Amino acid sequence: MSPPPAREAPALSVVVPAFDEAEVLPAFAARLRPVLDGLLAEGLGGYEVLVVDDGSSDATPVVLARLRRDWPQLRVVRLRANAGHQAALSAGLARARARAGVVTMDADLQDPPEVLPRLLAAAGRGHDVVYAVRQDRSVDSRLKRLTAAAFYRLVRALGGRAPQQAGDFRFTHRTVVDTVLRLPEAHRVLRLVIPELGFSSTTVGYARQARSAGRTKYPLTRMLRLSLDAITGSSTAPLRLASFFGLGGALLTSLLLLYALVSFALGRTVPGWTSTLAVVAGVGTLQLLCLGVLGEYVGRLYVQLQQRPTYLVASDSLDENP
Repeated sequence: MSPPPAREAPALSVVVPAFDEAEVLPAFAARLRPVLDGLLAEGLGGYEVLVVDDGSSDATPVVLARLRRDWPQLRVVRLRANAGHQAALSAGLARARARAGVVTMDADLQDPPEVLPRLLAAAGRGHDVVYAVRQDRSVDSRLKRLTAAAFYRLVRALGGRAPQQAGDFRFTHRTVVDTVLRLPEAHRVLRLVIPELGFSSTTVGYARQARSAGRTKYPLTRMLRLSLDAITGSSTAPLRLASFFGLGGALLTSLLLLYALVSFALGRTVPGWTSTLAVVAGVGTLQLLCLGVLGEYVGRLYVQLQQRPTYLVASDSLDENP
């Protein structure tokens, strides 16, 4: 079946953020293309693979240009600078032309392309969002598994609706994509934003695979930053927690003051610096924690008021077609 004309909107867009993934892209294309071509032969009304080059500094642009020569459905959107994984996903959603829906996935092959037909099959049963859920993460390090589990438990505790062990490998209906793009917030974490919209959803389980080549783009520091953005961007519970800490500190201070007055009245006061130091250190720690939480939210408001774009597109290979 011949691919659709360049300007005709395909039924499916596969959005793939890529940052310094030159080593893995050939293997990724070799596994993804047969899957999509098979769906095309089964009646899929056209597809595009939209790779968002997130300001790569290695040979990623060269590898993508080479792949495009033999793969007409491959489309490359290059950002002017590294904007981050979530911003690259948002750029891909904004540029995707799919009529039916969009699949987002990473290029490192930890998200197996062979799962994609199962996502589409689940979507065909009337679901607007289909999350690929990691049922087996044995290839990840113990630290990675523990921190991931702690993150999802924390999100759940704060009222989040994100499915357990669901990352950014998912299918979203065109209506969901358009709704996300209308949201005014910057620095959105899609894996938490999309579940909050309340669209009909289901899950498909898969075994997490080892990275095929290259190195991870999510070291511990970036994971912590993403977790902080995700929590402060999707829940006001930390603000209430800061209030509870403040109330608890006030109650504790009142009890200590009452104890001090009673001890003074009974003549039992003994000068000592240990208890004083412990109280001052404890209250000071709570104050700093609450100020840090408040600072995160004030910082997000400041960035939102600046209205600076989270990403800038340098080029789109679709514009090169006649």
